[in-house]
Amino acid sequence: MNLQELTELVQQNNIARVDLRVTDLLGRWNHFTVPPKALDDDLLENGNGFDGSSLRGFQEIHESDMLLVPDPESAVIDPIPAQPTLALVCNVIDTVTRDRYSRDPRNVAVKAEEYMKSTGIADEAFIGPELEFFLFDDVRYQQTPQAAYYEIDSGEAHWNSGSGDGPNLGYKIPGKEGYAPLPPFDDTADLRAEIVSTMNAGGIDTFVDHPEVATAGQAEIGVGKNTLLRQADVAQWYKYLVRNIARQHGKVATFMPKPIYGDNGSGMHTHQSLWKDGQPLFFDADGYAGLSQLARWYTGGLLRHARSVLAFASPTTNSYKRLVPGFEAPVNLVYSMRNRSAAVRISTYRIGMPDWAETTRIEFRPPDPSANCYLAFSAMLMAGLDGIQNQIDPGDPLDRNIYDLPAEEALGLPQVPANLGEALDALEEDHDYLMQGGVFTDDLIDTWLEFKRSEVSEQAQRPTPFEYEMYFND
Repeated sequence: MNLQELTELVQQNNIARVDLRVTDLLGRWNHFTVPPKALDDDLLENGNGFDGSSLRGFQEIHESDMLLVPDPESAVIDPIPAQPTLALVCNVIDTVTRDRYSRDPRNVAVKAEEYMKSTGIADEAFIGPELEFFLFDDVRYQQTPQAAYYEIDSGEAHWNSGSGDGPNLGYKIPGKEGYAPLPPFDDTADLRAEIVSTMNAGGIDTFVDHPEVATAGQAEIGVGKNTLLRQADVAQWYKYLVRNIARQHGKVATFMPKPIYGDNGSGMHTHQSLWKDGQPLFFDADGYAGLSQLARWYTGGLLRHARSVLAFASPTTNSYKRLVPGFEAPVNLVYSMRNRSAAVRISTYRIGMPDWAETTRIEFRPPDPSANCYLAFSAMLMAGLDGIQNQIDPGDPLDRNIYDLPAEEALGLPQVPANLGEALDALEEDHDYLMQGGVFTDDLIDTWLEFKRSEVSEQAQRPTPFEYEMYFND
């Protein structure tokens, strides 16, 4: 889309505001709004100035002048604001060097795609994430030196089966039984329908929406595959629309991986495939589950580097309350077809169908939706490319329920990190594959480690209510 097309879009839709969107290092979307008259060649070529020191993980205050340069292809009419608003996703540029900024997450995704093409292996990486989330009716939390608590509520949650508020009609969802029940148990169906229709109107392809396994309004909206950069843009829109439409309905959405004890958390299973010249590279009808040798090597790289990949793909201390052995999420770094207990699953839904080649992909299951998708998708791609370049054998598949393996057998399987600290240690030790082609930089990785180690330290210093329950009277 060029300036003339953007101008026509503004005029045809009576646009009153132009929103410039930028993602900080940790994944939060931020915005700066300019009038439509500011949408000109100068903005598209030279950008709009902003204070980089005020965004998490960006420049220090002594070099805080930075530029936002809009990507015209990202233009979307935002359905949320009261005044008609055109939103443009931006890249961050250094004012002095005029280079793309090394800690701009979107820049990492741009470079990951460029590096992939430079290798000659593929010219497109398609990504299909499953972002799960909760829709709560109420949330309260606080942390002070002398108090700490959180409390959430949902009208469909099983803990409200005895509630005396209102008339209690009894349509509650038991823990771990929330997968796809019909209304009246599913009381967020109309809300999801509105989110889906809004996504579709904004150009986001969706193919399914349903309640997820946990009680208390857990849900998922399936989005179609897209190229890496565009899918990361879509993920930002996905979170934005879910949160805002939920708020319009008096609910609050969270992408926190594990907000409820004893029930399933929210994951972001990430489907991946490589293509070249319009042809799928992961397919071989004679291969295991239809996988080509190239796909097996990609899987080998993803499994070998998974522990460091998860420093970006499961990037919070809360992430590892979901990644618990034997409970719900796949922690064993093995692969298998149609097996949700393996870290890498190969879908078998389309085996033997006319579109089998086009739909063959691998699904990496440990990530969660707290991730900055620009960084997480890029890290997964770089791990897979390293596997192809070094022909990393993933070993034999494990076509068994891994949760039921004998203890001595399960202990021999490689596992995801037990906590965020271990993931950060893995990233510190294993990041050369990320640095290929300058995709990730020392500057970004060092800053990421500093931020995330601070989170680990802060969390470790605070007593929790459960510690009072266990230890106060010992």
